Amino acid sequence: MRVVVIGGGVIGAASAWRLALRGIDVILLEQFGTGHTRGASHGSSRIFRHAYDNDVYTELAVHAGRLWDELDAASGAEPVLTRTGAVDHGPSAVIAARAASLARVGRPFDIVAPAAAERRWPGMRFDTSVLHNPDAGRLHADRAVASLLARAQENGADVLHDNPVHDIKLLSDGVEVVTRSGAHRADAVVSAAGAWTPELASGLPDIALPELRTTQEQPAHFAPIDESLTWPSFVHHPGGALNEADHAGGIYGLSSEHGIKVGEHATGPEVIPSSRSFVADPAGEERLRAYASRWLPGVDSGSAASVTCLYTCSPDHNFVVDRRGRVTIAAGFSGHGFKFAPAVGEYVTDLVTGVSTVPVGGLSTLFGLGGRVR
Repeated sequence: MRVVVIGGGVIGAASAWRLALRGIDVILLEQFGTGHTRGASHGSSRIFRHAYDNDVYTELAVHAGRLWDELDAASGAEPVLTRTGAVDHGPSAVIAARAASLARVGRPFDIVAPAAAERRWPGMRFDTSVLHNPDAGRLHADRAVASLLARAQENGADVLHDNPVHDIKLLSDGVEVVTRSGAHRADAVVSAAGAWTPELASGLPDIALPELRTTQEQPAHFAPIDESLTWPSFVHHPGGALNEADHAGGIYGLSSEHGIKVGEHATGPEVIPSSRSFVADPAGEERLRAYASRWLPGVDSGSAASVTCLYTCSPDHNFVVDRRGRVTIAAGFSGHGFKFAPAVGEYVTDLVTGVSTVPVGGLSTLFGLGGRVR
């Protein structure tokens, strides 16, 4: 069996790795060069956490953690996943729902009072009881993509950068993927093209995507005041002391090699991916400075250094991972998909081959194309 994977970001790279591990002949096509910054998978850090209010995501994150460990063991290099722990704080109902899911799935957690949490993590301030998940942490984004691609190649995949796809043709006996450098015949195709997915899928029959909205987001890195402080990854949920009018999607953050990364969730302007500005919005940067000044005493709130990236969100912020005939779509990861990449890649492989291996139920209902808001 031969499969073409379109897209060399974290989802495409993970899909190529898992497909190649099953002995499938894989060719991955990426439109830009190695390590580019045009999409959603670049940079030095992403949160890895289990704390969701939906058991499917919680279980999938646990499985993804096992696969990140497998990837690190296979590479033998500097690890992609570092377990620093993670904390959630905000409205009590939000915290209770995530604690309940962790309990049902059997993951360790503890609830820490605000004053005790501030003694434990003095770089932060907390407004409510804090949910601490010790198995969580951070991923190094650039190293993750590079390692996934390297492991895919080690297992026989061909990886071709600077090969934009112009067309996908469905044939009676397979597919033909047309690129600038030529056409590639295969038995099936996986589209993991991120913000470019609607454009690629627009001419394909039986692929009725939900509306995918692409925005330019702009987290910022802040200089820590005391390098000796420990930083868990964190999510500060809106409501209560965190004004929803200013931070409707909440705030996330984590340590990184570039400082303490802090960002809003899904608040950026809608953009066309091929022509976005890459310029950070001053008002958004000022909101992050104000947040850091109030809630993060361990950073220099005036040191914000903004970066930009893309979110491609589905209407319900659930992923779109499904197969129609010879085409499998993996898209709409809505700003929280990176941590799940190896598990999503394994699920993509299950869809392509028809052999189920992912030990998580409910994926087809949550991620399927049928019944989605459009």
